Amino acid sequence: MNEKDLQYYTSLVNELRKLPSETEWAEFKVNNDEPAMIGEYLSALSNSAALHERDCGYVLYGIDNDTHAIVGTEFHPKLTKVGNEELENWLLTQLTPRIDFRFIDVPMPEGHVVVIEIPSAKTQPTAFKGIEYIRVGSYKKKLKDYPEKERKLWRVFEIRPFEVMPAKENIDAETITMLLDTGAFYSLMSLPIPSTRDGIMHDFKEYGFIRRMDNGNYTITNIGALMFARDFYQFDYLGNKAIRVIRYKGSGRTHAIRDQYFSKGYALAFNEIINYIMSMLPQEETIETALRKEFIMFPEKAIREMLGNMIIHQDMTAQGQSLMVEIFDERIEASNPGKLLVDVDRIIDTAPHARNEKIANFLRLVHICEARGSGFDRIEEGMRDWKIPAPKVETTEDFCRTKLFWHSSLNQWSKEEKIRTCYIYVCYCYVNGIEVSNSVLRERFGISETNKAIASRIIKDTMNSGKIKLADPSATVKMRKYVPYWA
Repeated sequence: MNEKDLQYYTSLVNELRKLPSETEWAEFKVNNDEPAMIGEYLSALSNSAALHERDCGYVLYGIDNDTHAIVGTEFHPKLTKVGNEELENWLLTQLTPRIDFRFIDVPMPEGHVVVIEIPSAKTQPTAFKGIEYIRVGSYKKKLKDYPEKERKLWRVFEIRPFEVMPAKENIDAETITMLLDTGAFYSLMSLPIPSTRDGIMHDFKEYGFIRRMDNGNYTITNIGALMFARDFYQFDYLGNKAIRVIRYKGSGRTHAIRDQYFSKGYALAFNEIINYIMSMLPQEETIETALRKEFIMFPEKAIREMLGNMIIHQDMTAQGQSLMVEIFDERIEASNPGKLLVDVDRIIDTAPHARNEKIANFLRLVHICEARGSGFDRIEEGMRDWKIPAPKVETTEDFCRTKLFWHSSLNQWSKEEKIRTCYIYVCYCYVNGIEVSNSVLRERFGISETNKAIASRIIKDTMNSGKIKLADPSATVKMRKYVPYWA
C-alpha cells in the first residue's frame, strides 16, 4: 500500500469509528471470519449502501462492536482459504452480479485492522449464493422478507442519475476550491460568499455539488464539475463535455476559420460562450436613408435557448462525442449526443423531458435557461422576430441536431422551409391560445397584405402535406383559422 492509500484508509477507519453505533452500511467485528457469513455481509452491505445512496459499505475487523476501540484482529484474508481456493476468489464466484470488493490491511498504532470495502449495488441487488440480503438496523436479513425495502432498492437503481455520480474523489476542501470556481456560484445566486471555507463546503453539499466521504474528505459530483469546473480536463471522464465552437467559411466544412473549445463548467462559462458565438456570427448589410448598417443575422434569444437545450438534453453517458456549435455563412448547427426524447413533430406542445433534470433545474434557478420546457418555443420566437425560417431539428439514435437558417428574403426560402415554418408557428400559436388566420401567418413570414396570395399558397402547401388543418371546415374563406393536424 502506498503512502496516499495508507493515509486514506487510516482516515477511513478513524472516521467510521466515530459512528455512534453500527449502521445499515457499516459493520464492526473482531475475529469472526466464517466465509459464508462474510459472503452474506457482502450482499447485505452492498445493497444497504445503495439504499442509503452511499458509494460503499464496510466491514471493519479489529474494532470492538460496543466501544469502537481498536483491539486488533487475527483475520488475515490473504492467507484464508475455502478448501484449496483463496477466500477472495471463492467469494467472487458466489456473488451475483460480481462486485469489486476489496480486503485492505490497515496497520494502526493500536493493532492490525482489516477493512472490507464493498461497492454499492448499481443495477440490481447483490446476491450471495443466489440469495439477496439487506441490513435492517444492525441485523442481516433476507431481502425478500422486506418487500418495502426491495421496492425502494429497485427504485434507487432506476433513478440514480449521472449528475450525482463522482467526478473526482478523496480530495480536501482546499482542492475543491482549486478545481471549482466557488465564487461564481455565489455570483450567479446573488448571495454573499461565506467567510469560511467550511461555509462554502456546506453550501456546495446542500446543492449536491460535493459529498462528504466516509474518510472525512470530499467527492466532487458530476453536476458540481459540469456546472463550475475551472477545466473539465482536470477530471478523468469529463474532457468530452467541453463545448466546441467552429466557424466555417462558406456553407461547407472544408474551410474552418476558427475552432474553439470551452472546457469550463456550463454555468460558469455560459455567457462567455454566448458572447463568443455572437461575435462569430455573420452580419448582413442594409442601406437605410443612404446609411450602411450591419446587423447580426441570428437573434441572441434563439442562440441562448439552442445552447441551453444542447447542454440539458445531451446524453452524458455517451463517449467519443461532444457538444458542438458549427457556424456557417447562412446557418448554425448545434449538435449533442443522445436522441431527442420527444417526437420532432410534437416538440412545441409535448410536456418537457429533460435527460439531466438536476442540471436543468439549476440552470433554470440561475436564469440561464427558461423553465417549463419552453426552450424551443423561445427559439421560434427569436426566428419569428427576424422573419427567418423556424428551427429545424434532426435526430437519430445517437445524436440530436438543431439547425437555424438565414435568408435575406422570402424568395430564398425553400418550399420545405416554408411548410416547416408554417406548421411550427401554427403549433406555437395553438399552445399559446392564438387563433391563426392568413394575416397572422403573413406577419410571421413578413408578407405584406397586398401579397396575401403568397401566404395562401404556403398555407395550402402545408395543408396538403398533412401538417395543419382547418379549425372549422365549414368556415368561409375570410373566416378560416388553422390548427395543427393533431389538435
